Amino acid sequence: MINQLFTLSEWKAAYELPNSDVKSTLHQLLMSLDKSDPAWISICSKEYLDAQLQYLESLDRSECPLYGIPFAVKDNIDALGFVTTAACPEFAYAPKENATLVSRLQLAGAILIGKTNLDQFATGLVGVRSPYGHVPNSFNNQFISGGSSSGSASVVARGIVPFAIGTDTAGSGRIPAGFNNIVGMKPTPGSVPMKGVLPACRTIDVFSIFALTAVDAAAVLSLLQGTDQEPTFNSVSYKPGWFGSGDRRLKVGIPKSVQCDERVGYQTAFKTSIGKLTDLGLDCIEIDMSVLNEVAKLLYDGPWVSERYSVIQGILASNPNDIDQTVKQVIEKAINFDSKDTFNAMYRLAALKVESKKIWDEIDVLMVPTAPTLPTLNELKLEPIKKNSELGLYTNFVNLLGWSAIAVPSEITPMGLPFGVTFIAPGGSEYALSQLAVKWQKHSGLQLGSNLRSFNHDDGVTKSMPTVESSIQIAVVGAHLKGFPLHWQLIERNCKFVKTAKTAKSYKLVALGSTVPAKPGLIRVDKEGACIEVEMYEMPTCEIGSFFGLIQQPLGLGSIELDDGKWVKGFICDSTALSHSKDISTFGGWRKYSESLS
Repeated sequence: MINQLFTLSEWKAAYELPNSDVKSTLHQLLMSLDKSDPAWISICSKEYLDAQLQYLESLDRSECPLYGIPFAVKDNIDALGFVTTAACPEFAYAPKENATLVSRLQLAGAILIGKTNLDQFATGLVGVRSPYGHVPNSFNNQFISGGSSSGSASVVARGIVPFAIGTDTAGSGRIPAGFNNIVGMKPTPGSVPMKGVLPACRTIDVFSIFALTAVDAAAVLSLLQGTDQEPTFNSVSYKPGWFGSGDRRLKVGIPKSVQCDERVGYQTAFKTSIGKLTDLGLDCIEIDMSVLNEVAKLLYDGPWVSERYSVIQGILASNPNDIDQTVKQVIEKAINFDSKDTFNAMYRLAALKVESKKIWDEIDVLMVPTAPTLPTLNELKLEPIKKNSELGLYTNFVNLLGWSAIAVPSEITPMGLPFGVTFIAPGGSEYALSQLAVKWQKHSGLQLGSNLRSFNHDDGVTKSMPTVESSIQIAVVGAHLKGFPLHWQLIERNCKFVKTAKTAKSYKLVALGSTVPAKPGLIRVDKEGACIEVEMYEMPTCEIGSFFGLIQQPLGLGSIELDDGKWVKGFICDSTALSHSKDISTFGGWRKYSESLS
């Protein structure tokens, strides 16, 4: 039976069958595991499994959404009963407690089956930098599997467990997902518990979730959201399901200049993926990636590598030969940076964050190739640093900017190799990305994992998927326009710019006297009206109350008619202001009037 159980829903359905037995099913799974499989570093013992099953019996099954479902974790994540190696036997230690994420999953009824292989100290995107062996690509063993979470991706792609946990600092949860035709969810740094996860770059680390479907990844994430009592380094504005509302088409950014390797069919595969956006009724907008590329370079060419150095400096000093030589070469670059370099890099990143944020004025979500190429093992052996560096082109910038992402399967190339795309959005957008990924996966209809079975309609449906947060379009006319003094109130409330529009020819615009900052009033009139320029924004409905409280007389929120006949909510003004305010309607908007003053 276990050879036919791939998704969470299939495991749950199997346990609902007459005479089904969780204990015997999981013991059967344990006996089927191959200890020589390089995807594993350690597999749980029969005694450890029995201990988990005994704990499972103490739980209320109705409150355990993952009751009896097996999973695996990357071996830089602490789990009681296992040694944590980070793929370096000489560094290994026995943790005194579970990582928070392991405890939460077990409390939800999940059963930890084993710990998976990785690029040593989570340093690499290739999956070969481990004394426990390299993890082969699940489609073609001549190619790399991707890393650093190579083992976690492999055991999901081959249908051994329905989900597994990895980590992602520079793409370690997205790259192996793309190379093995599975989903890789990367939450926002600072939004999930990292207590008990060995750091790579502690200020931007996050765990990742591997699953065969976006539905399953979202279901697991819903059980892990929220940090523990631990230091965090990112402020997260959490937005469940925030990609806008109404009939506006989703705006998807794509790189202006895509650099993919056509030798493995990736350039053509990405062009096909762009076509899928159109098929789904989404708008494609080309984006200049230069600012994001500059951010990406900071990760390994800047002082953030010092965070990796701080984790292993002890073993580097005492037993440097015990460390993979390529990993050692990468991390020892930290010696070249001092405190001045660190602060200068922080200042530069802060400036780049400001520039990068402007991207979201144009688009809702960014779609990039998960990786630009897929090297063979022989190619990697000849140029280990260069080939690894090439893989991070579309991944390295995401965590430095505090954004969220999900990698999803897209194509199988003529060479029979998986190609995936990654959807990226501002921090806190995990569930919006999940819902987009569900639609994408249903449209693509690829085989699950390494040709396990066809994608079913039911794989795209879940009751555990959080609902989309509602929003409302609001028209602003004065001090809240881009570049004006109160625009920050929209930014603070995660409002998204939609478009510039004009009102119907039924309004007057007046300059209100003695307001600080200066503001106009938009008043509907029966005759001699004008079309007035406004900016449309989408505001989460949960923010409307606090926003409304900031509005002072004679202004308020009401209904405004646009020149296309549609009615929207926006700023209106009491008609009594007409008698004692300056009529500036001839300027056609507050922006042009303000420019005339300067």
